[in-house]
Amino acid sequence: TQALCEKRIGLGENDMTDKNQQLPLSRFTVLDLTRVRSGPTAVRQLADWGANVIKIESPAHMNAEGGMGGARHGPDFQNIHRNKRSLTLNLKHAEGTDVLMRMVDQADVLVENFRPDVKRRLGIDYESLAERNSRIILASISGFGQSGPYANRPGFDQVAQGMGGLMSITGLPGQGPVRVGVPIADLTAGMYTAIGILIALLQREDTGKGQWVHTSLLEAQIAMLDFQAARWLIGGEVPPQAGNNHPTSTPTGVFATADGFINIASAGETMWERLCGVLQADDLFKNPNYVTERSRHKHRDALNEDLADYLQHRTSQDWIDALNDAGVPSGPIYAIDEMFADPQVEHVGMAKSVQHPELGEVKVLKNAVNLSSTPDIDYRPTPERGEHTDSVLAEFGYGGEEIERLRVAGVI
Repeated sequence: TQALCEKRIGLGENDMTDKNQQLPLSRFTVLDLTRVRSGPTAVRQLADWGANVIKIESPAHMNAEGGMGGARHGPDFQNIHRNKRSLTLNLKHAEGTDVLMRMVDQADVLVENFRPDVKRRLGIDYESLAERNSRIILASISGFGQSGPYANRPGFDQVAQGMGGLMSITGLPGQGPVRVGVPIADLTAGMYTAIGILIALLQREDTGKGQWVHTSLLEAQIAMLDFQAARWLIGGEVPPQAGNNHPTSTPTGVFATADGFINIASAGETMWERLCGVLQADDLFKNPNYVTERSRHKHRDALNEDLADYLQHRTSQDWIDALNDAGVPSGPIYAIDEMFADPQVEHVGMAKSVQHPELGEVKVLKNAVNLSSTPDIDYRPTPERGEHTDSVLAEFGYGGEEIERLRVAGVI
């Protein structure tokens, strides 16, 4: 891996900046065989922090652009595949597999999200990879797990949301199951996989050996239920839908104002007292039905109606300012464009500009991790299909004539 890093620096590719070499994961080479969203989400965490991520794609003659990520120049694809390099490789061709294995010999991590049977058919199961490179870390994401009765079912985010219990607790009471507005099972599976890869890399420093890291959309979704799952596992309670109300904390939820809606979170006795003080609602504070959090939860619907009578007389911003000044958590409910225009969001810089050779300046989402002693991420655009094929193969020891022969044969 160190030799590969040095070769990349020597080549002087304009997308591999000196700044990128200073990032904490720059010494690792990652082979990215992932598709759709969960796998690319995992790999993006590594690419953002400087890993040499090589996105391995089918040559253009084998398939059309698009899929779940949308067109290559569309917003989704551009956001999720930034900071990578692209190599085209025909894995249905014997020589394509040979090229991949030659790369495996020198790589640190291979990430895939094929169905388990596909992985074995391609020869990229952990046992096969470890025979060539004992230090390799294989990271796999599946729909339902690598074994078991559903192992070979195709995975899909909304299916995992339903099977994982999330849709049963999302939405208004009695509304019926509701999906979350983002592919949360895909995203969390990707994040758990990235964490697992980093753990495996740390352990390799002690053992000198790689290992197989794997999770599934189903496992990740269930893990993200957190306290809602614990309510059943420990308390024997099946959580119902609670709509915009917090499942266990009252009054916490969405409240109408004179010009819109706001979120208020006033759990506990101290926050309840502060809320009543801001509202100048002594009658609510002294109401025996609201004297404890348990009694407030029991009479939640009536309490929400009483709060609405107070909140309707002032604007959302008036209440947000007054409540936060008093130490009661409160905030606006934004549309996406309003969110990006908020001064705090602008301050933390959640939209980062990249210069794309065809699209011009585009903005991608900032990585949410901040490291005090590490250079800021140098965001680079999503590569074109096969943009780095020749330079990547050269790094792995292929000469110009050999690369041209692979191209003529349809391997790249």
